Amino acid sequence: MSFIFPFETAPFNELNATEQTQLREVALHVRITAGDRLLVPDSTPQHLWVIRDGHAQLEEDDHVHVLTSGEAISWRALLTERNHASVVALDDVLAWQIPKTTLMPLLANNLRFSARVFAAMATDLADDEDIDHNRELMSLMLVRVKDAYLQKPFYVDGQLDVVSVCRLLAEHRLTNALVRDVQQGGERIGMFTTTDLRDALLKPIAPHLLPIRDVARFDLITLGPDAELFEALLIMLRHRVHRVLVKDGDTILGLLSQLDLMSFMSNHSHLITLQVEQARTVDDLRAAAHQVDDSIKMLQRGGMRIEIISKLVSELNGQIFARLWSLLAPAELQQNSCLLVMGSEGRSEQILKTDQDNALLLRDGYSCVDLASITGQFSAALLTFGYPPCPGNIMITNPLWCQSLAAFRETITQWLFDADPEGKMNLAIFLDARAIAGDASLLANAREHALNLATGSLSYMARMASAIDQFAEPTQGWWSRITKLQISEPETFDLKKIGTFPIVHGTRALALEHRLETLGTVERLQELGHRQLLPTALVRDLVETLHLLMAMKLRNNLRQQSLGQPISNLIELNTLGTLDRDLLKDALLIIKQFKQHLRLHYRLEA
Repeated sequence: MSFIFPFETAPFNELNATEQTQLREVALHVRITAGDRLLVPDSTPQHLWVIRDGHAQLEEDDHVHVLTSGEAISWRALLTERNHASVVALDDVLAWQIPKTTLMPLLANNLRFSARVFAAMATDLADDEDIDHNRELMSLMLVRVKDAYLQKPFYVDGQLDVVSVCRLLAEHRLTNALVRDVQQGGERIGMFTTTDLRDALLKPIAPHLLPIRDVARFDLITLGPDAELFEALLIMLRHRVHRVLVKDGDTILGLLSQLDLMSFMSNHSHLITLQVEQARTVDDLRAAAHQVDDSIKMLQRGGMRIEIISKLVSELNGQIFARLWSLLAPAELQQNSCLLVMGSEGRSEQILKTDQDNALLLRDGYSCVDLASITGQFSAALLTFGYPPCPGNIMITNPLWCQSLAAFRETITQWLFDADPEGKMNLAIFLDARAIAGDASLLANAREHALNLATGSLSYMARMASAIDQFAEPTQGWWSRITKLQISEPETFDLKKIGTFPIVHGTRALALEHRLETLGTVERLQELGHRQLLPTALVRDLVETLHLLMAMKLRNNLRQQSLGQPISNLIELNTLGTLDRDLLKDALLIIKQFKQHLRLHYRLEA
């Protein structure tokens, strides 16, 4: 039986007669039995499926979609070469199977066809609002080439022989080089890749005698820095190349590879991670660090949940700190120390760069002559990365936070038993410490010491918990004004002091009392609820309140950045809409309830 391919449906209705013939000749009509899989996770699809009749179920990220006649499976997986979905036939399915090798030239040569495909992808992503990595891709569709990861140009002289060039590529862990070749007084730029090595080996001249200019390609495709990423992708498809040269006028900015472009579009944070891993200098690492805030803006605009953003940023920051330490600290120091991040960074709750909360524990008996210089370089580099100094000087450059394990254990003991309130807060900050690099057993030892002392002192537990009342609650009159749309004078609210701090610190006190291993506030709350140490309803409300306040803070901080203002925890109430005001009022009531629970639990009003 003959089946006619549905060229009347989008995007195939954009193909001309010749292109339709090309597709018709290779489209294979297939019957899939109910229960059989058309697509499996973690595979690299080589075909596009177009359903003619029947139903198939697509599962991805805990979401389920039923596909039917006329729908394709799956353009995004085909183009990104990354598939996370499972597609199974619900009944007997008739479908066309179209090879990727046919579709890619059609996308490259027919702009209307490719535009329809990408538009359909964008619509699918927008409709599926709960798949967070799709939101990121949606935001990245309008990103410019200059915002993507550009490989720095690595130049070799055209007279250099092939073997020497390959040796340089291996030394610098690269797969390509730009070739500078001067002929008749003029300079031309070409490219040599490891793929070209195949052609070089087929030449009658020995590779060590063969000039690189004789095997390099000089017909390079160039693109401007303001071109959109999808434009770059189309150009690569059209010209069947894997790399384009990015130029601003006569200045070469770098190389954009198809792999990096697709990785950037499918997972921007992955590209930052790649840059961090490949950083060979502090300057290289700085370029990666400066991209984190741009990524945050994209994710926030795309609607990604605040808890996902915070975890993602925490992971990126941790990789940046660890890589910087590996670039600055000699191997012996790295092996005999543990680099820590603390406070909100330790809890994975810091998003924008607000301060440096870090410390260094040294193995007992080990000393480093250049330690002060190295820690100074570390903090100075972080400053250039955009991480401001900690106002409380909780930094690796402060001798209090750079000690041997034995000395730091003594410091912990002093914090516990001295009446100084600063020591109480220092210990609270340390309890959120997370190992970033080095020997994590040093941190585990210090933490165990702190837990053993603190959990045996009921008076300390009460003193620590009492910090929830460190900042006064709003007055009754303020509460009545919070929901008003018009305020005669700008009214401000401290999202940290009155909002997140009581939740974070109160939860930290309970976590210490019950020796919880988890660091994040949400994870601690959930564990307390699981152990029935906090009411389930209160845990749920506190988690939602914390996320609300974190989201408000991020929006406010991004607004402050856009206005050229310093980032702060203060938010002007007249910048909030009616719904946000109502949500904030509800949040404060939940915080008040939690504080009362803690007062009763620790007998703070006795």
